Amino acid sequence: MMGLILLVGIFQSWNVALSIFNLCLISAVMTMGANVQWGYAGLINFGLMGYAALGGLAAVLISVDPVQEAWRAGGFDILMCLWLIIVMILAIRFILKNFAKSNFRTYGIAGIIIAGIIIIRVTAEPGIEAIEAVNPAKTGFLGGFGLPIMFSWIVGALFAGGLAFVVGKVALGLRADYLAIATLLISEIVIAIIKHEDWLSRGVKNVIGLDRPVPYEVNLQTTDWFINLVAKFNSSKLELISNFADKQAALNQLFIEGSSVFVKLCYSGLFLIVVIALLIVTQKALYSPWGRMMRAIRDNEEAANAMLVTQDGLFTPGSYRPMRYTFLIWVMVIVGGSGNNFGAILGGFAVWFLWIEAAPIALFLINLFTSGMSDTHALKIHLIESVPYFRYLMMGLGLLLIMRYRPKGILPEKIEIK
Repeated sequence: MMGLILLVGIFQSWNVALSIFNLCLISAVMTMGANVQWGYAGLINFGLMGYAALGGLAAVLISVDPVQEAWRAGGFDILMCLWLIIVMILAIRFILKNFAKSNFRTYGIAGIIIAGIIIIRVTAEPGIEAIEAVNPAKTGFLGGFGLPIMFSWIVGALFAGGLAFVVGKVALGLRADYLAIATLLISEIVIAIIKHEDWLSRGVKNVIGLDRPVPYEVNLQTTDWFINLVAKFNSSKLELISNFADKQAALNQLFIEGSSVFVKLCYSGLFLIVVIALLIVTQKALYSPWGRMMRAIRDNEEAANAMLVTQDGLFTPGSYRPMRYTFLIWVMVIVGGSGNNFGAILGGFAVWFLWIEAAPIALFLINLFTSGMSDTHALKIHLIESVPYFRYLMMGLGLLLIMRYRPKGILPEKIEIK
């Protein structure tokens, strides 16, 4: 895979190659998460995009500066609703802990939930309208805490853990097919809330200009150390240009391209740290008593049933499409090899590389095999116009070949007891 990415850098551009590499690393994080659930315990979770959307929400709530006018307009109403939710949760926990299972307990909990929803709705409505009316073209929401964006990774993990806890309480007792449907629907609910509650994160109006943990290209292009670094690495090329104006134009172009590559390399370093850290943790978990228990549960339906009964165990919301990307992540896990963390990572790299490079590869092959035809030939025009659909053809063909010749994935699970 690294060889293929290097070939993209050589024959296309290093910007494209690094973009693919970074997207593959992000996919590897998601495939490892899916692999822990499916590969270790045999649990089907189609709610991956819900967790990803919460991560995006965390970035907004952490890094965006608070909108002071919006807080003055309706912040108190939102805080009151938050306290009401906390009171509801505490009341429900009190009833569950102190009353035996009965119709009285069931009706009591239902009454608290219904009454709480009505009170929250009445309390929040005026505040929400006031917040969304504050300069809606640019803000129209409460904003965040104005903290460094890196903190959002931790908060996003906490959000995802909270959602996982709710899903576990609600859906883990369901049979596999119903569990898959339930997790998909919960994901859709989460995304729908984020998309339609404008006061929280601007909804489908999106939040732009989010802070990031690496330098901006435009800043690098005016920094002395970076200018000197680019000039040093490209001195041999610049010496071949005698005209001063041409040399200056070439140097400016090198600054632009170099700054983009440098930023992507910074992202690669950060993402690599996360992937390696997660790989170490998941590998240790795999061979721990917990990991062996998960595999035993996965391979023994009676044990799984017993555990489930006894254990009490640029932000654009519109881009989180569970029906599309959830199954792409699952394809990555299946292709790489479920139950094997290295296989999950390899699947993320292989499938995402093919997903991005399918169109350029298809266009290259079409031009190669129709080189004898004129540019106005009907067949050549039809094939070139069909290039976007070759992605699905190649994905389907690749999956069929894997299922035929490597049904357990490229790197199948290997059981070792350590």
